[in-house]
Amino acid sequence: MQGAVAVLLLGLVVAILVSKLPGDDSSGQATASGPVGSATAAPGTSEAAPGSGSGGSSGQKTLKLADHPILQDPDAGLQNFICVLPSWESSEAGAEAFFTAATRCLNEAWGPFLTYYHLPFVPPSLHFPTGSSFQTACGNIAVGVATAAYYCDNNLYVPYRGLQVEQYGNNPGVYLALIAHEYGHHVQEVAGIMDAVWQQIYTYGQVSPTGLDLSRRKELQAQCFSGMFLGAVVDRGGSISRDMYAKAWRDQDTRGDNTSGSHDHGTNAHYASWWRVGAQYNRIARCNTFAAATSDVS
Repeated sequence: MQGAVAVLLLGLVVAILVSKLPGDDSSGQATASGPVGSATAAPGTSEAAPGSGSGGSSGQKTLKLADHPILQDPDAGLQNFICVLPSWESSEAGAEAFFTAATRCLNEAWGPFLTYYHLPFVPPSLHFPTGSSFQTACGNIAVGVATAAYYCDNNLYVPYRGLQVEQYGNNPGVYLALIAHEYGHHVQEVAGIMDAVWQQIYTYGQVSPTGLDLSRRKELQAQCFSGMFLGAVVDRGGSISRDMYAKAWRDQDTRGDNTSGSHDHGTNAHYASWWRVGAQYNRIARCNTFAAATSDVS
């Protein structure tokens, strides 16, 4: 079973390899002005290893949640690398160029990581709907403040009318975190986490307490994956500046169920805190929301 996910933007919300970061030291946590340091390649890989994220790979999904293989290594993260993006322009053409380049960087970051775990990575297809609604395999989706971007079955949808550029303007860090969150759902899809969580959600019911808890864990994990990506590419000599990173960091406080009035994404505090965990540490095991206490995913 496949899942569909939308991010609420209004007040809500070089080849790369699996990386091993230096040993974790809780006394030396990074902050918004000081992200994690350089990562090194995992054992058994090399800088020229095949699978740059630009194509498909053989493999099979693993339908697991807390015990999923990608979440077990405490030192695994995304390789730091240079991501080059065009300057943000508040126009349909400008947004398309920005998100197309950002998705290429996301492919480069996550493709080799997932391939390393023998998962069937294929880059998602990117779409830029222009109408007031658009059709997906998950149904007809209305464009509005509740649908800044949408993920469904290996497809990323970014309707310009949903981005609220009149509010966010020339703030590329916000838009980058947005697309990185949606791409986080693609990571879940390729890994098999998405299938596994939706199987349980359908079993318990989408609006049941358990179903909503599972939905929050899914969304908060995508938040953590988004933070991991920005933490991996900031200050590497490309387009992701410390200012972009810091603005994305601060913007996460404005997103979540407190603002939207829903119960399926997590409180604003948790929505921000899980993103920051990913950005600070760039260690995927720290994104194991399915093993987290209920109080940390409310």
